[in-house]
Amino acid sequence: MAQSSSSLADCMEYWLNKAIEWGQTSSLESIQDVCLHLQRLNDFLQQLSKDLHYMNTAVAIKKYPLVGQLLGRLCSIPCVVVSEECQKGLLQCLWCLFSDKPQNAVELKANDWIKSLLQHLISGPGDYIYSLDSFIRLLGYTSDEYHSSYLKHVVSSLVKELNRGNCTEPFIPVWLTPERLNSLSTLCIPLVTCSDATPLISALLLHSKSDSEEVLNTDLFESINKALLQKKIVLEENVIMNLWLRYFPCFESAALNLIEMLISAQLSNPHEMEKVCKDSMLPKASAYHPPLFHIIDYIFRFILLESEGSLKIQNFMRIFTHCFLQEQQFLTKLPLKAFFPLHSPCVLTALLLHPSGVPSHIWPKHLFYLSQTLKNSVQNMENIQSHKGVFENWFLLVHCGDWVDIAAQQLITLQIQPSDSLLWLLAFYHHPNNKNQQRTKLQAHARTVSDHLRTLFRCADLCVTQLQMALSFCAENPLHIHTTNLINQLLLNFLVFSNGGHKIAKDVIQKMMQGSQEDLIVLSSFQQRLKYFGLIDYKAQRTLDLLFDHLQNQPGDRPVEVICDYIP
Repeated sequence: MAQSSSSLADCMEYWLNKAIEWGQTSSLESIQDVCLHLQRLNDFLQQLSKDLHYMNTAVAIKKYPLVGQLLGRLCSIPCVVVSEECQKGLLQCLWCLFSDKPQNAVELKANDWIKSLLQHLISGPGDYIYSLDSFIRLLGYTSDEYHSSYLKHVVSSLVKELNRGNCTEPFIPVWLTPERLNSLSTLCIPLVTCSDATPLISALLLHSKSDSEEVLNTDLFESINKALLQKKIVLEENVIMNLWLRYFPCFESAALNLIEMLISAQLSNPHEMEKVCKDSMLPKASAYHPPLFHIIDYIFRFILLESEGSLKIQNFMRIFTHCFLQEQQFLTKLPLKAFFPLHSPCVLTALLLHPSGVPSHIWPKHLFYLSQTLKNSVQNMENIQSHKGVFENWFLLVHCGDWVDIAAQQLITLQIQPSDSLLWLLAFYHHPNNKNQQRTKLQAHARTVSDHLRTLFRCADLCVTQLQMALSFCAENPLHIHTTNLINQLLLNFLVFSNGGHKIAKDVIQKMMQGSQEDLIVLSSFQQRLKYFGLIDYKAQRTLDLLFDHLQNQPGDRPVEVICDYIP
């Protein structure tokens, strides 16, 4: 039967006297007396928590001036706090007194007191637990064993309640209101790195929202994310996914951390970078949830623009996109349009089909279709002077740079006159802006160089002077960086695939590259692609070994810090 407020006040005085009596000694008789009263105490605490639920902190303290002293003393009595039912009653009362948005000095002080009390309960003997040591000895435990068991007990109890709140049972615990959940999440912030509290942290993140608004304290999300990045906590994959979906800034932080880690680690092997990328779970999360993909895509967009189209950043984008498409293809049924809403289906289908899904003898045909489709889209954007539309097409092409690599290879190895569409694709990739016909001029340079290299492709005896025309384009052209990257791409394919390329590889690479980390990434990606598609033979590998040996013995010309500075 429910008790009246006056009856509760009278009972509170009785239980306070009992708590004082129990706290003064740890004798066997005192412990037995506590045990005999636990059921009645639990009934009282349940009634008290229900009454406190409908009051704010100031009103509760005014109505029950002894409530703070009673709860504090009860929390210091070992036999009380190890009782699951009494422990739950105490915690519910404390949560009812905790203010998620304190309005005055009384509520602020009460919040500090509750946090301090819970920290003392979890961390060990202190001002509130003056009889704990003797009780632990009586049970035959060490202090560490006791506190670990106690915390696990508290966590287990709370997890059960949270899981009940996720069910469609007719009875939902009265304290599982948005306000109380917010209070609980606030009180969990100090426990984030405590391994015994991990089940509670996970249960909170998996707890379903009651409406569109987030009820958990965002400071808890920040603390969890920080602990994850510092590897101080291990959570299940679905829990981390929920964290990212509930609080997008955590996903942004994880994405920036991945990019910065790949840069600062100075990894040049695409296989290693792909493993790091997959281990981060970011591609998988992005494949399941388009809003997450849009976030990391925006980050790539920002860094790519700030770094003026860094080849290194482009390579990261390509690796991430490959991992993302693998997850998207096998694990989700969402249409590509959900991830790339600004592009037509025909452009998406052509570009996002990975070369591994197309037989190599079909590559020329697919490249022609891909180039023509993209070219038409870009020309439509240019006709209406939509700079954004042109950029979006280029940005999508950067995601799918493998096709550009194959186009460069086809321009050198196929002994046929290259189509304008293929040359346009290469020029557009390296110089999307056609202001003052710059891209058109670059396309003409690409044709001149590729035609010249094809005439030398079958020659067994080559000398560097025969390639001087191609190398001179890089030094003489005002589009220096764009021309250099394009010509280098053609020259690299020539050195690796031509009959006599290996003989002049070392001398040519000295004029092409300076041994920067970006150069190593370009070469490593090139080698990885050839291995992936089974296009590498003994001669090609020998040439690549010569190139790697030269680059790795050169001082880098572009420090990694320059690119790290672009990360906001």
